[in-house]
Amino acid sequence: MASSSYISLMDLASGDMFNSPQTPERISRVMTVPVDGGITDDGDFDSLSSECCEKTIIVANFLPLQAQKDIKSGEWLFSFDEDSLLLQMKDGFSSDTIVVYVGSLKVDVDSKEQDEVSKTLLEEFNCVPTFLPPDLQKKFYHGFCKQYLWPLFHYMLPMCADYSNRFDRLHWQAYLSANKIFADKIIEVTNPEKDYVWVHDYHLMALPTFLRKHFHRVKLGLFLRSPFPSSEIYRTLPVREEILKALLNADLIGFHTFDYARHFLTCCSRILGLDHESKRGHIGLDYFGRTVYMKILPVGIHMGQLQSSLNHPSSSTKVKEIVAKFNDKKIIIGVDDMDIFKGISLKVLAMEQLLQQHPELQGKVVLIQIVNPARSTGKDVQEAKREIYETTERINDVFGFPGYEPVVLIDRCVPFYEKAAYYACAECCIVNAVRDGMNLVPYKYIVCRQGTSRMDEALQIAPESPRTSMLVVSEFIGCSPSLSGAIRVNPWNIDAVADALNMAITMPGVEKQIRHEQHYRYVSSHDVGYWSQSFMQDLERACKEHYNRHCWGFGFGLSFRILSISPNFRKLSIDHIISVHRRTCRRAIFLDYDGTVVPHSSIIKSPGPEVILFMNSICSDPKNTVFIVSGRGKNSLSDWFAQCENLGIAAEHGYFIRWNRRSEWETFPIAIDFGWKRIAEPVMQLYTEATDGSFIESKESALVWHHQDADPDFGSSQAKELLDHLENVLANEPVVVKRGHQIVEVKPQGVTKGLVAKKVLATMISNGEPPDFVLCVGDDRSDEDMFESISNTAYISSLPVSPEIFACTIGQKPSKARYYLDDTVDVLKLLSGLTGASSSTTSTSNTETEVSFESCA
Repeated sequence: MASSSYISLMDLASGDMFNSPQTPERISRVMTVPVDGGITDDGDFDSLSSECCEKTIIVANFLPLQAQKDIKSGEWLFSFDEDSLLLQMKDGFSSDTIVVYVGSLKVDVDSKEQDEVSKTLLEEFNCVPTFLPPDLQKKFYHGFCKQYLWPLFHYMLPMCADYSNRFDRLHWQAYLSANKIFADKIIEVTNPEKDYVWVHDYHLMALPTFLRKHFHRVKLGLFLRSPFPSSEIYRTLPVREEILKALLNADLIGFHTFDYARHFLTCCSRILGLDHESKRGHIGLDYFGRTVYMKILPVGIHMGQLQSSLNHPSSSTKVKEIVAKFNDKKIIIGVDDMDIFKGISLKVLAMEQLLQQHPELQGKVVLIQIVNPARSTGKDVQEAKREIYETTERINDVFGFPGYEPVVLIDRCVPFYEKAAYYACAECCIVNAVRDGMNLVPYKYIVCRQGTSRMDEALQIAPESPRTSMLVVSEFIGCSPSLSGAIRVNPWNIDAVADALNMAITMPGVEKQIRHEQHYRYVSSHDVGYWSQSFMQDLERACKEHYNRHCWGFGFGLSFRILSISPNFRKLSIDHIISVHRRTCRRAIFLDYDGTVVPHSSIIKSPGPEVILFMNSICSDPKNTVFIVSGRGKNSLSDWFAQCENLGIAAEHGYFIRWNRRSEWETFPIAIDFGWKRIAEPVMQLYTEATDGSFIESKESALVWHHQDADPDFGSSQAKELLDHLENVLANEPVVVKRGHQIVEVKPQGVTKGLVAKKVLATMISNGEPPDFVLCVGDDRSDEDMFESISNTAYISSLPVSPEIFACTIGQKPSKARYYLDDTVDVLKLLSGLTGASSSTTSTSNTETEVSFESCA
């Protein structure tokens, strides 16, 4: 039977998306329940119990395994891939954490063998294989991932079909289907109450939705090891919203650099309208009551593995060969995969430029370029390879001579001990990629240049001799920000790269030593163990509130998300509040205006006839004291509500207050000096001129900068800057600077909506009419003061009975209110209900009214 997430997904997809063969039979769950002290399953993980162990489920496209089939026996042979980052991550986990891997094998396994292979991998390697059918694997990995997503995330738009694939709906469906299979396998081995799930990279960005749909409180992190492109690039993706919403079903999203995280947050702002904020040093994004946190930390290397490679006998032998072959020549090393983004041809051209500009270096410097096998195929890779070979051949013909080749290409699979030997011998390392998510080559080079005692012996250097290294790195790779001593270059500027290479090989030894020591301190302390430990600590912190909140899932397909709210936070029942309204006698009602009575999106800001009708009806009930409490000016509000004779109005957040149409406006009781306006207004004017679509609203007591008509992302950015600017220049003035919904406002200290509510309630109490019903409805931060103020009313000792209090915000979001309504439509329904209740009250006879008042008294 299809799972619920499977069914929901079919609303989104069509065609043959789910017509792939079924995966092998369900495997035994890793987490089991002890019975009589034993394990209920077939002996998997005999030492486990649900009481003493928690698991970390690491999910990636490929398992950290090497697999091959014995030709003679026909048996599969498996071993861990010691070079796999997924395996090295375990250094950051506690010793009692069980790590389970979920992913695909890099080889095809016949369907008849899959059950047996699954059992073997689970029992011997803690690995759960996801066997994707070959056709699905081709469309998912080689189609959507490598030919579409990967180029797009590296800033290559599919402008020409000859060099990159354009969006293919069938490939997208295959991507979703593959992610669904991964999610099903995770579900089989996960205990959502204890286990943590860590998903890796862009291949599985839809997975969080499938997993969250099944386990609402799953502890889920995702680390994107590729770049995340700018919003201008990402917005070209036809399924841009679906992927963003899927990612937001994780609890923690990791990025190598702040730039990548910033691009993601900008996309969330521009595409989904979501704002982020920093919470005690952690960047968080509120998404339907859940806080999705961002983690910014570049991955590190495995120090132990590198040092083992340096101590390998083959490394020492290779070092001696390199020294003998290149004797007194300075070596520049480059190690890159064969693909179009690594900038290998640009690097070779820079070497040519270096030799042209500095003829004295001819015969004295050599570029050794190791080219790893391509991870994908295509016309673009073949053309890049052809260009590299042609350029290398030309340079060697022009500048080479017998016994000297300026550029040495090593185009084969090179074992790491051999790479380590080249790193150890190289004067300089250059990484010239035009775009790369991280790139650990510079880190490996630094550690190899630090060396070991055995490597020192091979190089014939004293153990106490100073170590040096020089790095030339592209500014477009993820490791660049962490290497402060490297020479950063624009790889497209060949002249600048040539100059950087010359600077690197001619720099004084003392400066090389200082730069090397700085880099080595960072690389050795921020290794892969530190990275995984830090990510897991943040994931634990991000998930700690899971079981303190109520969670509901809603939405179809990839629009599914979790609504997470406090147990005490619930939707306001209009029937309930009307019932309470009818049995109470002295009611105070406070209503915000913009975003509450009238939508923010409304072009016409004045209240409609329906609102006026409701206000008049509710105010006609002598038991009701009703106030509109707004940040708007008194003239606008008095004109709009001129027909409402008994309506109280608090304008400019309570600086002006009027009890009804017949009464005079009262002002804030404390004398205020408005000299601060002469400081604040010029600052606001600067931002208005620089931000198209923004404007300044000047009130009698406040200044407001509006940016609702500006570019959403730029307006929000400018608002943050203006807030900081105004807080600095007005630090010694008696004002507060606050940010609201698409505004930045400066107003006198002490003027809040909370004081309005406090004043009105205090007046009712002093007049011998203590309220027994208090309702407050608002939508933004300024209304939180009112919610707090009316909530404190319940604790006033002079009240004969505690009033029924209803603090209600608009929308489901963190708030001091205990209730919420979805939007202004719900507010109008509430007012309509109160209108009916008030009308029935005022239509009763005078005798009934008197009896009612006596009973209330």
